[in-house]
Amino acid sequence: MIDHLDHAYQGPSCVRTVRFFESYLATLRRIANSASEEYLWICSSVCDYSDFDFSWHPDPWQQKMLHVFASGNQKFGDTFYMHVPSAREGLAKVKLLDWYAVNFVNDQTVPRRPIPVNWHQRDTHIDIIQSHEWQAPVEIFTCTNVDRELPVVSLWTDNTRTIVPLSPGASAVIVPKLAAPVVRTQLYDYAHIDKSHTNCVEDREQDVVFISNGEPMAETNWQTLLALCPRALRSDGVTGREAAYKAAARLSRTPWFFAVFAKTEVLPDFKFDFQPDRMQQPKHYIFHSRNPLNGLEYGAMNINLYNRQLVLDTVPGLDFTLSAAHTVVPICASISRFNTDPWITWRSAFRETMKLRREVDLGADIEIQHRLDVWCTLAQGENAEHCLQGANDGVEYYESVQGNLDQLMLSFDWQWCQDYYYDRYQRRPWLER
Repeated sequence: MIDHLDHAYQGPSCVRTVRFFESYLATLRRIANSASEEYLWICSSVCDYSDFDFSWHPDPWQQKMLHVFASGNQKFGDTFYMHVPSAREGLAKVKLLDWYAVNFVNDQTVPRRPIPVNWHQRDTHIDIIQSHEWQAPVEIFTCTNVDRELPVVSLWTDNTRTIVPLSPGASAVIVPKLAAPVVRTQLYDYAHIDKSHTNCVEDREQDVVFISNGEPMAETNWQTLLALCPRALRSDGVTGREAAYKAAARLSRTPWFFAVFAKTEVLPDFKFDFQPDRMQQPKHYIFHSRNPLNGLEYGAMNINLYNRQLVLDTVPGLDFTLSAAHTVVPICASISRFNTDPWITWRSAFRETMKLRREVDLGADIEIQHRLDVWCTLAQGENAEHCLQGANDGVEYYESVQGNLDQLMLSFDWQWCQDYYYDRYQRRPWLER
């Protein structure tokens, strides 16, 4: 009996127990070198032999082969019938077990014992795995129901002992004990990932929250969203960007939520079915949006899939979303309808070019400079002149305060923006709607 567990296998007295060592090839070599019998059944502590027929024997012409019995749906199983003298000589000459004279038996299979299932409600599996006390060579970590037939992970080699995400967002994942010491910040720290079984369990849909505060285009965009996504919620009338984001997070009932802003017209082919990757640390996911005046497509005035807890914990810098862990998803999900009102057009462009200019000064690549140049020089369509005016005013203000972050942060306050505009132009366009 090969014991994969952390405790000694308690079997019949006629059964010898050996510890699994590195791989089945290495373990079988040790068994062959120490055994005095001519033939051996080699079983595994991970399998259930209640209904197994140990009277099975190979055909005479196959007697010197190594016979392997599948474990469930896994051809490279954990049960072997060995001719010891042949194995003692032959196993020493191969680098992989499947290079040996192996007969994969089709007559009967052996079910694996149930994989231990570890339930949790975290946004990632990482810290659970790092602190886990293992009961078996592979275990399941999950925050969703696992009620379907699952793949059987081969234990033959390190390469086959894979991490197996069971859904697109890895709400459930099979993890080998071998991977635990390697995982630092993400499960991808482990080299062997098998993503061919992501249809085994279902990820929970993430909430969708529409955030508005009196914008003139809000009702139109809210109705568009509802038609595409009836499960959407609305957070309305919260003043201040940080307060509005955190109010939306508190409204959400899921670990992540899609934030759809008042200026956002959702494109009809965006289905709100994207899933965060629980094999990584929690982060925000930034989708592209199309600017209707200058054609740029990137993460400005866009839809974000926010991690709820990160939003609540954020002490924002100049850009709220970029103040926490984040990544960009290059899918264009929306059109930024910021230009339906002169005041919001100016304010949006003013803040955006300040942020872009800061990124350039901090060493951003040429793409960011290109975006800044386009904002300041190109606009065609409704309120195009207010867009160009706001964009260039934003750059001018940035230069006037020499990029001082405290001064730039003032633009988070809509009242400050109104005061700045009035001081500059002696007009109140927010009252002229």
